[in-house]
Amino acid sequence: MRVAGDGEDPARGAALEELCRRYWYPLYAYLRRNGEGTEDASDLVQGFFASFLARDDLSGLDPDGGRFRSYLLGALRHYASDQRDHDRAEKRGGGRTPVSIQMESAEERYASAIWSIEPADERTPERLFDRDWALATLARVLERLRDEQTGRRAEVFARLRCFLDGSTKLDGYASAAEELGMTSGAVKVAVHRLRRRYRELLEQEVRDTLPEGGEVEPELRALFEALS
Repeated sequence: MRVAGDGEDPARGAALEELCRRYWYPLYAYLRRNGEGTEDASDLVQGFFASFLARDDLSGLDPDGGRFRSYLLGALRHYASDQRDHDRAEKRGGGRTPVSIQMESAEERYASAIWSIEPADERTPERLFDRDWALATLARVLERLRDEQTGRRAEVFARLRCFLDGSTKLDGYASAAEELGMTSGAVKVAVHRLRRRYRELLEQEVRDTLPEGGEVEPELRALFEALS
């Protein structure tokens, strides 16, 4: 987010688009849980980001002013409230598309969550927004870690990724060692290295969403609390 908020950084455009991608689905799902239809939720998020970026709100954010995602959610609620008195069908983001999103994929993802998880979930839309943010963050970190693995390491990662949650399964290590043609000791070392790198990438991912001077540890705690 530091690059996205720096008007003089040549990489700012790409950083802004990536920031939109990170938060698009959590914001979309939040609106859907609050009763917006598929098209209206999509229009509101696209229009919100177009307005948000046009006003250059990022450049004025205070690192001590609270979590960025909380700020973003509050700004979306304010924007949605303002739009309720307008004909959203005519606006559709005003012809501005700040980030390309596969709408069908977003709605399929939301529908899947509704049927598989949320009927029994009594958390508020705000708490679920935090959970969506946390899940999306972990998914990006796992993808980055996977992309780093090449050759034989890719095969090892595919088998050992199930151990990244921190649990120790000695019988699982033995089974994985047999499948990979490695010793149990070698598997333990490989899992330790993957976990360490996973943590490094997670810290980097979270740091990238903070203003200059923002602290990583509180955000990491918030991330795991959102998943608890």
